[in-house]
Amino acid sequence: MIEHAKPTKMAAAPSAAAREHALISIVAPCFNESETVDLFADAIDNVLEGADFDCEIVFVDDGSRDDTRERLTRLAERREDVRVLILSRNFGKEAALTAGVDHARGDAVIVMDVDLQDPPELIRDFVRKWRDGFDVVYAAREDRQTDTAAKRATASWFYRLFNKISDIKIPENAGDYRLMDRRVVEHVKSLPERSRFMKGLFAWVGFRSIGISYSRPERAAGETKFNFWKLWNFALDGFTSFSTAPLRVWTYFGSIVAFVSALYALVIVFQTLIFGVDVPGYASLLVVILFFGSVQMISVGILGEYIARLFAEVKRRPIYIIDKVIGGPPEAPDAPVNT
Repeated sequence: MIEHAKPTKMAAAPSAAAREHALISIVAPCFNESETVDLFADAIDNVLEGADFDCEIVFVDDGSRDDTRERLTRLAERREDVRVLILSRNFGKEAALTAGVDHARGDAVIVMDVDLQDPPELIRDFVRKWRDGFDVVYAAREDRQTDTAAKRATASWFYRLFNKISDIKIPENAGDYRLMDRRVVEHVKSLPERSRFMKGLFAWVGFRSIGISYSRPERAAGETKFNFWKLWNFALDGFTSFSTAPLRVWTYFGSIVAFVSALYALVIVFQTLIFGVDVPGYASLLVVILFFGSVQMISVGILGEYIARLFAEVKRRPIYIIDKVIGGPPEAPDAPVNT
């Protein structure tokens, strides 16, 4: 087992000449995407026909249960520019993205989905901005009409809340679809955490960035693999990975409640001793006990979220395990097969 270790030397900023004669790696994670992988490959070919840069496509099969693996294998067998990483099981999209980025060989790396909701037409714009000197070029959705009203609302709430409580700001309505220069990729690869929120990690490393607005189309085929529960857990990963505010808030809440409780206690003592008022309180006492019991359970749950992530980190299990690599050039002797 090879650990995901920090590289001893990061890549230097590429020259303008190097960016003119570049290899661009496209990283595309797949989970049960048999209906879209061929459409995706054809769309990439159509967009990049006559491009003045070389391109490789790195597909990552994240434990698909349909015939995605077979379709990807056929693609890799007939095309020299396609490489397929087969993970040993389903590790999740963030782990699959990590595997693809780790094994991409390009001078710049583009991460995108295979459902064609990330329009391949933007790739040339990405490369153009990269050649202008930007290290990160990300796609920002100017509208989300293809999403449901509930998803649009919750996404807006997430971005606003995340950017308020985190020191790291992520562009609103920007997904994973982006181009990263090789030196940005090397820094992303050096980040060792197991609970990975890739949008946050991409923003954390910094560098000169610019966004390109686009309208997000419908899926080309198939169905989304994200439901409400997965999106909720994904949001929790984002909050707990990049902010301690959910922990800190209970200190302030407890201080405020203690202060109010002390004032109320003085009022009761004053009424009883001075005016002899007998303060009945079974109903109010029951409500207070239930309220603070619920608050305590919520605070313990938030502590549990952070402790669970600490538990995952200290075990240092690999983020992913690769079963096999199909197509492409032979791996370098020190290339990670798991990390």
